[in-house]
Amino acid sequence: MDMIPTLIAGATTIALTVLFGWLGARPSNPAKGPRMAPWRPLMMASAVATLLLAAHALNLLGLKTGDPRY
Repeated sequence: MDMIPTLIAGATTIALTVLFGWLGARPSNPAKGPRMAPWRPLMMASAVATLLLAAHALNLLGLKTGDPRY
């Protein structure tokens, strides 16, 4: 994946992390019933995807982020 799609995907995952964090932090409303979406695990998954895309972008810039022996 080139730099532009990586940056677009990174911005998307950052936005999703913020959105899921906001949705997970809202107080529950027992009158509406239980929440059916697991917002906190979705937030963590998108945060992990953001970190992976950041490492990929650094690799595209020429920085080595992997094992220094290889």
